[in-house]
Formats: sequence, structure tokens, C-alpha cells
Amino acid sequence: MVVKVYGPAYASPKRVILCLVEKEIEFETVPVDLIKGEQRSPEYLKLQPFGELPVIQDGDFILYAIMRYYAEKYRSQGTELLGKTIEERGLVEQWLEVEAHNYNPAIYELTIQLLFSSKFGRPVDEKLVKESDEKLGKTLDVYEERLSKSKYLAGDFFSLADLSHIPFTHYLVGPMGRQHMIRDRKHVSAWWDDISNRPSWKKVLELCKTPFG
Repeated sequence: MVVKVYGPAYASPKRVILCLVEKEIEFETVPVDLIKGEQRSPEYLKLQPFGELPVIQDGDFILYAIMRYYAEKYRSQGTELLGKTIEERGLVEQWLEVEAHNYNPAIYELTIQLLFSSKFGRPVDEKLVKESDEKLGKTLDVYEERLSKSKYLAGDFFSLADLSHIPFTHYLVGPMGRQHMIRDRKHVSAWWDDISNRPSWKKVLELCKTPFG
């Protein structure tokens, strides 16, 4: 059964697609236009009752907390994304939590303000932008320290912890025009060059066009 991934144009589903590519799992995509509000349609709400992305449909199985599931289920194929020892797994989980609670909230708010506000006809909240820039900068300072000691966040191996950062950071250095936040930090910059040049991410960019250029 081919996995269906909804909303491939946007960053959160792209994380899932990137995981599927790394794990060599066959998938297909189903467009969802957030600007038109298609995520609030009755058909979509049957799949994801909160009206959010991402969501996958794997036969009769529907899931919206996705990456760990596929990284574990297909652990024996593709890229090992969870670490080979319990200690490595612990570090992967730790940095996934950091991404979810420290990195993503700030970069998500920047995405909403700088990329989505104009599409919804709303003014940019400059106060929120400033606060999010500051929060993200502080988090990236922690990353700079960490990445001065290891090639990747969980150690010297690429993992789900690194993968989870790629789509939103692509927005940051691209359409948001905030390349300096990455480039001003030597080790973060080297890490970004590494993970953003993976063949899997290039494939995702070819398959899934973004509304932001």
C-alpha cells in the first residue's frame, strides 16, 4: 500500500516526505491549499480533526505524528535515523524535543508572519517578528556550541533530529531572507550546508513545489 502524504507544498509535510525518502518508502502526495482553507473541509477534517498538517493515510491507517513511526517501522531499510545504541537514541530524542520546543515555535512564528500574513491580507506583527528573531538566535547559539563538538546534533551521524530542521530552515535562509542567522555561526553554517545538500532533500524540492519560491 502506497503512503499518501497530504499538503506537500508546506514545511511540516515536507519533513514527513523527507523521512520517507531517507527510509526508501514509496509514497504519493495529495495537495492541500492552506490559503484557500482546504484543511477545514469536512473531508479533510475526517482525516485530521484539528485541521492541521501533516497527515498521512497508509491504507486504513491514519496518522499525524508520523516521522518516528516510519523511522522505527522501517528501521532495517534506508538511512538509520534513530541511532544504533540506546544512548544514541536518547540523544536523537533529546534534540527532537529541542527542535519541537525551542527551535520550531520561533521559526514557525516567523513563517506565519513573514510568509503567510500577506497571503491572508494581514499586516506583519513586527513585535512578534522581533521576539521570534531573538528567541531563534538564542537557540541557534546553543546549536553553535553543540555543533562545535559533534558533526550533527545527536552525534557524528545524521538523524531524525537533523532532518526535522531542514524544511523550515530552508524557508529561513530562502524566502525569509535571514541567511545571516545561519551564516554568522560557523558550526551551524557547516551543519546546514551538510544537511541541506543531502540527495534526499534535493529530491523533495524537485517533487514538492513551495508557494514561497
